[in-house]
Amino acid sequence: MKKVFRPNFNYLENQFDSILNKFKKEGELIGSEKRNVIKFFDLEDGTKVNVKSFKKPNTLNAIIYGYIRKSKAQRSFEYATLLLEKGIGTPQPFAYYENKSILGLEHSYYFSNQQDIDLMFRNLVFDPSYPNRKEIIKQTAQFFFKVHNEGIEFIDNTAGNTLIKKVDENEYQFYLVDLNRMSFHANLSMEQRARNIAKLTIEEDINSILAKEYAKLYQVDENEFFQLLMKEANGFLERFNRRKKIKKKIKFWKK
Repeated sequence: MKKVFRPNFNYLENQFDSILNKFKKEGELIGSEKRNVIKFFDLEDGTKVNVKSFKKPNTLNAIIYGYIRKSKAQRSFEYATLLLEKGIGTPQPFAYYENKSILGLEHSYYFSNQQDIDLMFRNLVFDPSYPNRKEIIKQTAQFFFKVHNEGIEFIDNTAGNTLIKKVDENEYQFYLVDLNRMSFHANLSMEQRARNIAKLTIEEDINSILAKEYAKLYQVDENEFFQLLMKEANGFLERFNRRKKIKKKIKFWKK
């Protein structure tokens, strides 16, 4: 088993080994177990650790992740480290583990801090009456403007992958999760920026606020950015629904 820790966190190795030994039977499950399994555990000092067990890859992907590409756990760990170095919020990464055989990658795990939060961005999508909603949306635009200015394109930028913590009356901190897919650029175009934000929601009222704040920071026409944002949001939804239909057809023919 390969184990890689961030500096100063090696002392957690024995506890993490113990967690993996009881992972299947213990731990507090987060979300469903359809693909990856995410649970959190209490460490000896009371810290809560989030453990993401990635789905066992098929034969081809096992070879690819074992010998050619970095595993999802390794990428999550390295991208989280990079985000923190750039001052972008993400739960503290502790370590990643990989179990490989001659056939390639068998299992991989990513260990990070179980972040204390107040909401996810999707709460703002589903609850129009959420307290201070407009201000949080504006600060979301500010957050992603910083992310994009660092040349970071967060591929899985969906409404459930932006975590939000209230730290003062009108101040919020943001944390990105599900980090194993990112692209890095010298500079992101306006189209790339809009396309990335568009994955958050199709709702016009939210995108109007996002566009207004982002356009002000980016120094472009607000209406132009909003129109582009809505175009990309609709395109993203269409592609998502199309992939969903294809997957249903594949499952049907496999029966």
